[in-house]
Amino acid sequence: MKTVKTRNALFAGVCVMALGGAALVWGPGLLDDGPQPLPGPAARAMTAAHAGAPASLPDLAVLIGDRETWLREHPEDDASWAVLGAAYTERGSRIAQAADFGRAERALRKSLAVLPAKRGNVDAQLALGALANARGDYAQGRAWAERVRKQKPKRWAAYPVLIDAYNGLGDYAKAHKAAEALQKARPTAAALDLAAQSFRDRGWREDADATAIEAAAHAGSPVQKAACLYRLGELAWERGEPAEAAAQYTAALRLVPAHGPSLAGRARALGAQGRAAEAFRDYRAALAAAPLPEYALEAGELYEAEGLDRDAARQYEALRARVTEAGSFGVNGEVVLARYETDHGAPRSAVRRLRTQWTKGHRSMEVADALAWALYRTGEAQEALPYAKRATEEGRRSAVFSYHRGVIERALGEYGAARRHLAEALRTNPSFSPLLAPKAREALAALGDPPPGGPGAGSRSSPGLRPGGAPRAMGVPPA
Repeated sequence: MKTVKTRNALFAGVCVMALGGAALVWGPGLLDDGPQPLPGPAARAMTAAHAGAPASLPDLAVLIGDRETWLREHPEDDASWAVLGAAYTERGSRIAQAADFGRAERALRKSLAVLPAKRGNVDAQLALGALANARGDYAQGRAWAERVRKQKPKRWAAYPVLIDAYNGLGDYAKAHKAAEALQKARPTAAALDLAAQSFRDRGWREDADATAIEAAAHAGSPVQKAACLYRLGELAWERGEPAEAAAQYTAALRLVPAHGPSLAGRARALGAQGRAAEAFRDYRAALAAAPLPEYALEAGELYEAEGLDRDAARQYEALRARVTEAGSFGVNGEVVLARYETDHGAPRSAVRRLRTQWTKGHRSMEVADALAWALYRTGEAQEALPYAKRATEEGRRSAVFSYHRGVIERALGEYGAARRHLAEALRTNPSFSPLLAPKAREALAALGDPPPGGPGAGSRSSPGLRPGGAPRAMGVPPA
């Protein structure tokens, strides 16, 4: 499922990084420091950067090559090192190429060696913040961006980095304030897209949808418009409209055929419509474009739901391999790995991983939900419930979060609350997971109708009845 995004999944969200992270830190001084004029594709990439928009991947590649060539002859150009590091970070995020993050860090450290932070190297600091976010180190991302904001309070490029970091840390109030400040400072399509995400996280679906539509209307390039259409697809998916979601993803793919997030999103939507063969096609294409472990997990669970266990096993093995490989370049893949372990055989390991993330301050809705579910799967439903409540009460309307909370409440004998949250999961998105949505329907049916006397009656005393009056068995169900 893409509802858990370790952000947002793992790179805190591919779309946020492209629209609001590294692409925003390339300062206007570059053209004075670099060769004149820049080649056409590199110039287009710089133009996109100055507008706060993502560059196309071919243009980004040309810009990287151009800066590498220039820096071989001009190694003391701190601005070009910062540009190169930011470009590596964006490319690494967009195509899930973690090796680019190592290249980015070397370039950015070189920029700071030439012009230290205390002497005003703001671009390198912001790029390091974006790099930290891309690796899943949100505390470090926040630290870099807040340092820049203190040095240069009017530097609008700090806000997207802060928004990404705050979201990863679960500080949604600060993320929302930063999104508002960005809109005031620079009301662009990128700012509108980030505002749509903030509205979605607060549960304001109508505002999120309207703002995402406005962002798409203001997008200045095919790459940026595709990112905004992807956002609209995600919003449609989360409210249980797979056909509408697929249409938005398809529109994005007409503009950028290898847009990994839209390929994975359309695969998910097609799977929900019973079009498994087409879904597998799109998952293969998504993994070719950006081999994210999240995509492998989604594909594996669809294969499993279709009874294709060998194919599922191959995806799960690929997931573990990708997390390990990315980890060698500093990427934190613990949350997606823990999600896999929870539902596929090692929940105690998942609890250990997620407790470590929580201790590090990674307290997003996704981490709270994942920890709640892992604790439940180890038989610790009582300890799980506060985390499940935290995930569901932040505001976002997530079918997965509601399902997990409902199952935990059922295990604790809180049948009224369990019935309410299981029904909410299916009402929010009846096809939220190829493996879990059928279990949600079974669990809700097992609880039976509410007891006489209103919604609260018998909330802890009645175990619920199966159709026909047979008591439901208690305890933790199998995976």
